[in-house]
Amino acid sequence: MSVDSSSAITTKDQILVIDDDHDLTMLLESLLQKVGYRTVTAETGHDGLRLFYNQRPNLVILDIRLPGMDGWKVCERIRELSDVPIMLLTAQAEANDRIRGFGLGADDYVAKPFELRELLARIRALLRRSNHQSLEGKRFAVFDNGELHVNFDSHDVLVRGQPVHLTRREFLVLSYLIENQGRVLTPQQLLRQVWGPEFTDEVGYVKLYIRYLRIKIEETPSSPRIILTQRGVGYRFARAEDQQYSSPRGVSSEQNI
Repeated sequence: MSVDSSSAITTKDQILVIDDDHDLTMLLESLLQKVGYRTVTAETGHDGLRLFYNQRPNLVILDIRLPGMDGWKVCERIRELSDVPIMLLTAQAEANDRIRGFGLGADDYVAKPFELRELLARIRALLRRSNHQSLEGKRFAVFDNGELHVNFDSHDVLVRGQPVHLTRREFLVLSYLIENQGRVLTPQQLLRQVWGPEFTDEVGYVKLYIRYLRIKIEETPSSPRIILTQRGVGYRFARAEDQQYSSPRGVSSEQNI
């Protein structure tokens, strides 16, 4: 792994690295500092949480297989307190681990061994999106269609009058869909807007988050009336008139894009 120090940036962002591989932790700390980030490191879950509470980093790079408290539990504890971006960095690359990680609120998943330049690009994308959570072109502060109520300022979401918790990433996906109500958005458009241009090949991310949103806001997730799939193209947030009828021809809840 190598990095071009000429691309160093000026930033106040601090990154917490939690990994029990001492050599890797020290390498990441050195390289991240070389390109301008402040870093703190821990080699156990408990130490990582302690540093998180004390330092309040801007991003967490978290290994899953940790001694004692594993990365799943650390991720869950962090999410109880904060929407800080979490990148899972692990040798475990199975699909079920990705699904579990995203379900706990992780923002990205990078498998070991990794290419450092890609890792840095993903870090920058996560921090950029975190530091600019307000989506471009937002035209209103509250959306309410009688079934779904979304406050874009407070991030409060009500579904049929009941509060629903969305992770930061889920909220951003939903916000962008609402901003483009009635318009079909491709997975690449959603990835570019919500994750960043470095993520446009990660179509699986979009599928997972659409699934999570449907589970949380649709009355019948398997037959959605709010977030629709346009077969072979992408997804769209239904207009009010669309929700009064069953899914139109060509629109499906389960078809792959």
